[in-house]
Parts: sequence; C-alpha cells; structure tokens
Amino acid sequence: MKDLFLFSGLISHSHAFTYAAHFLLVSLIIIVVAKLATKNMQLVPRGTQNIVEAYLEGVVAMGRDVLGSEQLSRKYLPLVATIGFVVFFSNAIGIIPGFESPTSSLNLTLTLALVVFVYYNFEGIRKNGVIKYFAHFMGPSKVLAPLMFLVEVVSHLSRIVSLSFRLFGNIKGDDLFLMVMLALAPVIAPFPAYALLTLMAVLQTFIFMMLTYVYLAGAILISEDH
Repeated sequence: MKDLFLFSGLISHSHAFTYAAHFLLVSLIIIVVAKLATKNMQLVPRGTQNIVEAYLEGVVAMGRDVLGSEQLSRKYLPLVATIGFVVFFSNAIGIIPGFESPTSSLNLTLTLALVVFVYYNFEGIRKNGVIKYFAHFMGPSKVLAPLMFLVEVVSHLSRIVSLSFRLFGNIKGDDLFLMVMLALAPVIAPFPAYALLTLMAVLQTFIFMMLTYVYLAGAILISEDH
C-alpha cells in the first residue's frame, strides 16, 4: 500500500532506490537553498539570505548556551548547522504526499549518529589528549575506576543507538501515521496532521542538534562543571 504514495515507485519499488532517490533530492534542495542564500548577499539580508542567517544565528545561540562560549559555538557551527539542514529537510519531505523521509531509514540516521560519535570523541582526544580524555571515564574513585570505565564506554556507545533510533522511530511513525490518514480521508483530515508533523520535523531536528552540542561539550570541557 505504501508504494501507492511514492513517486519513486513508478521507477522501482526497491527500498534502496527509494532511500537513495529521496536523499539525493534532499541534498539537491539543500544545495539550492545554500545557493539562493549566498547568490546576492546584502548587508541588510532579505528573502532566503534572511531566513538562513536567522537559522545560523539560532544555531550559534544554541551552541553558546551549551558550550558557554560563542567562539566554540562558531567553531562547530558547520557540523551542527549542516546536520540540522539534512535532518530537517529529510524529515519535512516525507510530509509531502508521494515522498518518503530519508530519516525514516536507519541508513541515514545511523550514519549521522556515527558522524557525531566519531567527531566528538576525536575532538575530545585532540583537545585533552588520549590519557586525560579516557581518564575522565574512570571517575574520581580509583577503586571503582575499572567499573566506571566500562559503564562510560557502554554509555557512549549507547548514544549511537539513542541518536539513530530516536530519530528513525519518530519519523517512521510519522510517515506511517500520514499514510493511514491519506488512505482513510485524503482530502480534509490530513490538514491538522500536516501541522503536527511539521512541528515534529522541527522538534526532532532541534533535539539532534542540541544533543550534538551536548556531546561535544562533554568531550572538550571535561575539566569543567558542565
């Protein structure tokens, strides 16, 4: 039944093809938005430039609140803002009948989670050194150090599952909910659902970006009370 709502089903019903086609479409949308925002930049921003600048300022403010430094926030802005674009447009495209959210596939959510996991650990090691970074896994007690180290390792690995499955589960559920609404009452009933799903797309994007900043803060600010 779901393939009836997918334009990609006219070419192939393969899940891999559907995911790849929609992810390429999302990538194209992001490139177009970036081009429009930077095509004719002005001191007083208008149109797409104004929207993108407001978004970037919001991301910087978010990072400043978490990291306690605007300099650090701007340092990690390219990573977090890009993730925000990818997650939001991937979430939002599934709201349009005939399309599927790339984030309703673990292929994308797991990849994003692994990128965040590898990057924040790399930054933690680069800033604090290997010994100091992994030493903070052991806690203040030498007696409990081996146990705490194991707990911390499991905790960090669980972040991959948490990031990927939270986003995947929510967006997959949203896609299924919209599919049912369109099947039962395709004209009027889905309108309130569109508003709800748009809110969820924004919320899930915000959560993913916020957690990225939180994990970065935990990795690079291990000597401070954050």
